[in-house]
Amino acid sequence: MKLLVTGGAGYVGSVNAARLIESGHEVVVLDDLSTGHADAVPDGARFVRGDIDDVIGTVLAEGFDGVLHFAAKSLVGESMVDPAKYWQGNVVTSLRLLDAMREHGTPRLVFSSTAATYGEPEEVPISETAPTRPTNTYGASKLAIDHAITSYAAAHGLAAVSLRYFNVAGAHGSIGERHAVETHLIPLVLQVALGQREQIQIFGEDWPTEDGTCVRDYIHVTDLADAHLLALEHATAGEHRIYNLGNGTGFSVKQVIDTCREVTGHAIPAAIAPRRAGDPAVLVASSERARTELGWKPERADLTGIVRDAWEFTRSRQEA
Repeated sequence: MKLLVTGGAGYVGSVNAARLIESGHEVVVLDDLSTGHADAVPDGARFVRGDIDDVIGTVLAEGFDGVLHFAAKSLVGESMVDPAKYWQGNVVTSLRLLDAMREHGTPRLVFSSTAATYGEPEEVPISETAPTRPTNTYGASKLAIDHAITSYAAAHGLAAVSLRYFNVAGAHGSIGERHAVETHLIPLVLQVALGQREQIQIFGEDWPTEDGTCVRDYIHVTDLADAHLLALEHATAGEHRIYNLGNGTGFSVKQVIDTCREVTGHAIPAAIAPRRAGDPAVLVASSERARTELGWKPERADLTGIVRDAWEFTRSRQEA
């Protein structure tokens, strides 16, 4: 298939583009490089630099079999102080994409959504039937896009799948996580191991969990990409299906830090800080529906392997 990957110069998007090429698809990457990196676009993909708002119609006029939509604003804190950036950059831009797909007859869409659409869950693991009550603008903007996709699928026959997940980690060969503003735990801990920061903060150690620290879901970026390939294959005209993706158990902050210590061989100093407002004790997604309907199973769910891949990529960037 000929496929357009929006945000394909970013971490998750570039790995997905690489997996699509490895699977024999023709790939065009569209990215404005506001947060992505041109050198992350995999060999074999054609790169178009531009904003979706400006060029999506021209690009889709070429004729595509589907779109994988990763382009988004994704910083939770920023979304609360600059909500317009998220309503415009996520929702309005996605509506323009949907309209362009309808105009040019692009039949399939796989949307990179988020488990932040659920907010603070009543039960864990979180299933797709859980109430969607996002607690920040980022999650709300992604949920709004999901609602729009449902409408377009019903009205225009779009075959669409949304994938909701929490923390992505690891690396796929030479492609890994490198954000200008880093907020994710594993790369932050690895920065301590590299001497780029003095210590890692643990926000509370009195949570109702086994070791007192928050528990979060982690999914290997290659497993995530494989789920997108399966979603593309199972997309059905006139339907919008939503799947959660997760490892099913989660890992605590202390587990992540201890694993990073083991993998890197560094002491990695940690300091206890006050709890952050709005942090749930446990956030873990159930992927039972994805396993049953898509045939997806995370093959790289071991935390040590996830950290090792991330560490090898991080060191390679340091040495380059």
